[in-house]
Parts: sequence; C-alpha cells; structure tokens
Amino acid sequence: MNANDKSITGLVMVGHSLVHTYELSIPILVSVWLLEFSTTEATMGLVVTAGYALFGIGALPGGMLADIVGSQRVIAACLLGMSGSFLVLSVAPSIPFVTLALLLWGVAASVYHPSGLSLISKGVEERGNAFAYHGIAGNAGIAFGPLATTLLLIPFEWRTVAALLAVPATVGGLYALRANVDETAEVAADGDPEAVTDAGPDRSADGDGRASAVSSLDEFLTDSRALFSGAFVGIFLVVIMSGLYYRGVLTFLPEVLGEFESFAPVTVGREELEPARYAYVALLMVGMAGQFVGGKLTDRIRPEVGIAVAFAALAVLATAFVPAANAGLTTFLVVGAALGFTLFVVQPLYQATVAEYTPAGTRGLSYGFTYLGTFGVGAFGGTIAGAVLTYGTPLALFLVLAGIAVVASVTGAVLSRR
Repeated sequence: MNANDKSITGLVMVGHSLVHTYELSIPILVSVWLLEFSTTEATMGLVVTAGYALFGIGALPGGMLADIVGSQRVIAACLLGMSGSFLVLSVAPSIPFVTLALLLWGVAASVYHPSGLSLISKGVEERGNAFAYHGIAGNAGIAFGPLATTLLLIPFEWRTVAALLAVPATVGGLYALRANVDETAEVAADGDPEAVTDAGPDRSADGDGRASAVSSLDEFLTDSRALFSGAFVGIFLVVIMSGLYYRGVLTFLPEVLGEFESFAPVTVGREELEPARYAYVALLMVGMAGQFVGGKLTDRIRPEVGIAVAFAALAVLATAFVPAANAGLTTFLVVGAALGFTLFVVQPLYQATVAEYTPAGTRGLSYGFTYLGTFGVGAFGGTIAGAVLTYGTPLALFLVLAGIAVVASVTGAVLSRR
C-alpha cells in the first residue's frame, strides 16, 4: 500500500471497529435490561429494532452527505455522536429512555458504512486489501464490544459500563478530525472506469472528485432510478437478506445459548458468570477470519459466486445450529465457529459487488442504499427473532433464518449468470 492507502485504511479501521464495538455491546446489555426492567423478548426486540433500524435508514442520507462534504468529516461526526449517545444511555432510568439513547446511537452510527466504504472505493489503490483490513477491524470491534461489556459488567453496574464505553469513540472522533487523507486519489477525472455500465450514467468529477455527488432531489431520483434499473436491484435483495439473517442471529444469541445445558451460569467465588456471553464473543471473534478471507476472495473470484456459495452454507449451518447445541459443547463449537466465519465472509463480497456495479460519482449513495437494506430493513431481523422466541422456540428461529439464507443464495446465483 502507498502512504495514502495506509492513511485511509487506518482511519476506516478505527471507525469500523468502533461502530461495531457499540453495535454488538447492545445484545449483552439486552440480557441485563430484560431483568432490570422485567420485560419480554418481544418488547426488547422492538426497542432494539428501533435503534438498529435508524442505523440502516440513516445510511442513505449519510451516503449522500459523504458524496457532498467528504467522508472524513462524516466519519468524525459519527464517532463523536456515538460517544454522546452512550453517555445518554448511561443515565437511562427506563425502557423509553433506553429507546431514546438507542435511537440517537442509530442516527450517529448510520453514516459510517456509506462514508467509510465510499472512501475506500474512491481513495485506495489496493481496494481488496483495504476491504479485508476494514473487515478485520470491524470484527475486532464486534468481538471487543461484547467482551469488554461482559468483563466490565462484573465489577460495575450497566449504567457505569455505558459511560465507560463512551470514551473510545471520543478519542476516535478526535483522531478522525486530524487524519491526513486524499479522499479521491483513485478517481479518474472523467469518473470511475471500473464502474459497470448498467449501473447508470456517471457525472464528471471536478478537481476534488465530488462534483458528481448527488446534490438535489432531481439528481437523487435520477441516480436512484438508474441504480435500480440494473443488477443493483438483485444486490439490494441480497443485502436485505444478509441484514435479516445477521440481526436475527445476533440480537438474542446470548439469551438463546443460555437456555442450553452446556452454557448454564456458573458461580466462581461470589460472582456468577455467564458462559453463553463468552461463547457469543468467541463466535464473533472467529468472524475476523471470515472478514479477511471474504476481502481476499473479492480479488480472486466473482463476488456474486461467493455470495451464492456462502449463503447456501449459512442455510445449512442455521439448520444444524440447535441440534449441535443440544449435542454438546464440542459439536456446538464446530458448528458455531463455522457459522461465525461464514456470517462475516459475505460482507466483503457484497461490498465489492456494489463497487463493481455502481459509478464512482454516486458511490456514497450506492452504499447508502446498501446499508439501508442491510441495517435498516435488516433491523427487523431483531423483531422477527424476538417474536419467534417469545411465542416459539430457538429451533423455529433458526429454520426461519435458513429460509432467508436460501433466498440470498438463489439471488447470488442469478446475478452470477449475468
């Protein structure tokens, strides 16, 4: 990597790790809130969905904002906003107040993915490597967030933990403001030559590469129609299915695992430990390898083929998950590790597919739609999981998730035949 590649990669690694640190600390706190506020999984599913939905819905205006003002500023605002939302969470006295804090977090966090991925796609020469390291950093946050939250909950009550978690984002936001990057180093003066032609017309860029950004309602509608008139509509369906599966698996996973004998709470000294929380962290840590492999695969195979194969594997693993947990710890570790690995392989694959099918001038808008699907519509995976677990069983939930994965796999196979 050249110096600018390294600078951009470092910045997005900080941003991505912190976004997911907070995102995946929330399911650990959910298990505390269920007891603290004496509520049901269905209610908590709706509360968490509200915050996670804004995490996705805000990606669309966030992507447009990144195209207009630049990704670096948007990333800095994201990190400082997340810090503020967790400070609000730290003083929450009730479920409505928790909901408000999660809504604030969702708004702040929503702008990261379209701005960070747009920055990579327009500023980095070795894009595949940057996607891989970006993914690893995200998974480091995905693992560190719940692990740090779990460990901090041993000596501290949850409101203190929320306040302590606000500190890293403050530091990251200040770093983002000072980073030295060239955001459009890899964008040619007449647009991105690698953009697939059926993604729509690209407008010419000016000296800073941002004249082609969407800056009016007419341009937004024109570019949106162009995106969805081609193969992007298939990609959008894939990312929705990915988001539903992702959120459906992870939102209540510590609670689900706690129901199995292998993960029953144990007492060590005067402290009661929750093995299910550590198993949840371990599954997410395996995802780091999945992100790295997925990023490398984007430079070696057609990502549409990778999407078809990976989601087919996720369908099989969802079907096997509950029987494996019932079969004992060793069997579960094998299936759980495979699920964690495959769950995160798909993310670099669909990120790269978006870059292949969209013009540089609206890359932020394209990733905005991508994460509107992944985290906005996909947030309802938490609602689905909460409802199924309240009125059904973990096995029923994982069979629903298997069906979602089949839809994504078939769509990837159709895209690969274009």
